[in-house]
Amino acid sequence: MKRRDFLTHTTAAGTLISLGGIGLSSCTGLGRKHITILHTNDVHSHIDPFPISHSQYPNLGGVARRATLVDKIRDENPNTLLFDAGDIFQGTPYFNFYGGELEFKLMSKLRYDAATIGNHDFDNGVEGLLAQVPHASFELISANYNFSNTVMDGYVKPYKTYLLDGIQVGVYGIGIGLDGLVLKRLYKETEYLDPFEIALDMEKKLKEEEQCDLIICLSHLGYAYENPNRPCDILLAQRTYHTHLIIGGHTHTFLEKPDVRTNKNGESVLVNQVGAYGINLGRIDFYFDSGKETSVKGVSISV
Repeated sequence: MKRRDFLTHTTAAGTLISLGGIGLSSCTGLGRKHITILHTNDVHSHIDPFPISHSQYPNLGGVARRATLVDKIRDENPNTLLFDAGDIFQGTPYFNFYGGELEFKLMSKLRYDAATIGNHDFDNGVEGLLAQVPHASFELISANYNFSNTVMDGYVKPYKTYLLDGIQVGVYGIGIGLDGLVLKRLYKETEYLDPFEIALDMEKKLKEEEQCDLIICLSHLGYAYENPNRPCDILLAQRTYHTHLIIGGHTHTFLEKPDVRTNKNGESVLVNQVGAYGINLGRIDFYFDSGKETSVKGVSISV
């Protein structure tokens, strides 16, 4: 297991950055409450490790290895949540043969807490996605896909909250526009809603109604694009008010460290994405002190 520190610090105490009312610093003065967020994205049905002869990812990845890492981290901190940012399906013969059943069953074995829906998760249509729902013990979360006129109606939630050691964590999902990426006959009457407007609605609800201390977005928009107006995680971070962490997918972006962006309140938002194919496991640790002060540390674990 190889770890790379995502966050660099200029002093022993770290550099303090405002993060939506939460301080982002080194973990020298750790708070009394500790929440760990683990995440993957764009696993694309990669169940086995890459072969040792692979030119890019020799002997990396594999669900069994990820399970061992996740279990070890949960043993260290029982207040741990595990998320996926979409594109669970499509990429190996496992999907071609089992249609996503194996992926959902294995994620359930790993006790994922929630996943958002990526464009490739429609590759067997909304009916194919629905057929795999019984194999998922975790929540499917998407706030800007309206499934009310499809067979998926009622099987996807816009957000989910978790209470860990007195800390209320709210998580909402945001998906990419399907037109041009997915055939209409596959997503059918799924309605795509503006991701920025929906994100503002979700984070406001999570902060004001659900009283969340930590707000996370599972995004399959993509990290960034040459077109400055195309919705992406960077723009999402800059246009929101209360979201503390955006866990991204779609663009298979291997970030060396979480990107820190400034939101509409002038406070910092973490944006992270750990590549693809399950070769990395993202880890973000939030240490809560009294009131709103915390410390945050991020590492990337190479599987």
